[in-house]
Amino acid sequence: MYYGTETQLTDPHSIRLIGAPFDGTVSFRPGTRFGPAGIRAAADGLESYSPLIDADLESVSYADAGDLFLPMGNTEIALSMIREAIEECLDDGALPFLLGGEHLVSLPAIQAVHARYPGLVVVQLDAHADQREDYLGIKLSHASVIRRVSEFTGQDHIRQIGIRSGTQEEYRLMREHGTLTTFREEDLAALKDWIGERPLYLTVDLDVFDPAYLPGTGTPEPGGIDWWTFQRFLKWMQGCHIVGMDAVELAPQLDASGCSSVLAAKVVREMLLVAGAGRD
Repeated sequence: MYYGTETQLTDPHSIRLIGAPFDGTVSFRPGTRFGPAGIRAAADGLESYSPLIDADLESVSYADAGDLFLPMGNTEIALSMIREAIEECLDDGALPFLLGGEHLVSLPAIQAVHARYPGLVVVQLDAHADQREDYLGIKLSHASVIRRVSEFTGQDHIRQIGIRSGTQEEYRLMREHGTLTTFREEDLAALKDWIGERPLYLTVDLDVFDPAYLPGTGTPEPGGIDWWTFQRFLKWMQGCHIVGMDAVELAPQLDASGCSSVLAAKVVREMLLVAGAGRD
């Protein structure tokens, strides 16, 4: 597997960060290909300790594999390369943590993890349903990624939280299958009960945050969550059997202040800490 950086994965690690700088199917503002670099640059200025989780990254065994060198003009090859990288990570016994890139990069990652964990459940944090059958006739689109995931997991293995934008057909489908939930305490408790002991893939589209807090994303939607809501959600996910994760849709150049990249980096830090607690 060829990465865009000279990263040597020689030290043992239980979580592997993999950058997937791809935005070949974006439907509004491009730039999420720069997301992994933006997250890494902002992370350099963060504390490694999380007060709410009461844990430090120094206690987590993780490694950064750098960015995959993906062809921008060929979606199928890019997705194949991402899946190969995730499979290699799983073969090495590490939990894959993908940094996007647009949300479509989650598809091959979830496919690879599902192949190892057939009972996999997927929890999606997002502003958008991503349940379209296609977008402008294209089935491999960031607007259709969860619909493609449901084709091998089943809708009954998916829960969606933070959704506030979609077509009438998408909302009909989600209500029919009961995939929608909320950040209310009682719903988070029910979500954790639903996950139970099953393997969990957590996919976080950063546009789940309100654009007042994270404007640097390709398709911002008013009415999103704040940082404290996200941390409360992660507290409920502690103890779950997390086997794969991603954080996608940061477009750092769309926020000249750099605050979006800082928030995204903190999201990644918190997710690493929650996943790492169950692996080390």
